[in-house]
Amino acid sequence: MSTSWQNVQDEALRRIHSREWPPGAQIPNEADLARELGCARATVNRALRALAQAGWLERRRRAGTRVAVAPLRQAQLAIPIIRHEIEARGQTYSHGLLTRRTGPMPPQVCASLGVPQDVPAQEVRTLHLADGRTYALEHRWVYLAAVPGFADANLEEISPNEWLVLNAPFDHGTFDYSAVAADAEMSTHLECPAGTPVMMLERRTFGPTTPVTHVRLAYAPGFRLHLSI
Repeated sequence: MSTSWQNVQDEALRRIHSREWPPGAQIPNEADLARELGCARATVNRALRALAQAGWLERRRRAGTRVAVAPLRQAQLAIPIIRHEIEARGQTYSHGLLTRRTGPMPPQVCASLGVPQDVPAQEVRTLHLADGRTYALEHRWVYLAAVPGFADANLEEISPNEWLVLNAPFDHGTFDYSAVAADAEMSTHLECPAGTPVMMLERRTFGPTTPVTHVRLAYAPGFRLHLSI
């Protein structure tokens, strides 16, 4: 048998799926598995760590490793480029800037990003279109200290969303989806009556050392979110 950690991982998954290692069962220790599979203990350790991170195993110091009773698969989410989303639907993408200004972020945005008030920032409102019809209304704040090139970026040629995906270092973030009643601005740009329920994404993204952006995306009625696990 190959001694790669990926093959050790595959064998462990086979045992989990076949119930050779049933839910809640403690699995053999790393040394025993290494001897059985003919590989280094470090190879087994790496494979089991990967399975624990994916939610298949529960590892506790001094208590050994058990098969998760209810495996929780970790979501792997990337920051999507809206142009790609629309083009994948076979539609033509375009965007338009509604407003762009430099100034301090509101206190609640500063708090959500963990930055002091009065830091240099830029506010941008953008309309994303699919075949000329509104797809999403974007309201974004960008922390300019994290991406100083954003201040002079030509956002007529490339959307703020795409520019940041291509140019800003990404380490982690938060995604919050909710249904909200369309306010006056949403009603105008999303072409729906005020009060219409629309999907809202609020996202905060962070680089390795600094926050990058806070964005709220309101999607036109009929938007459908699809996730694969």
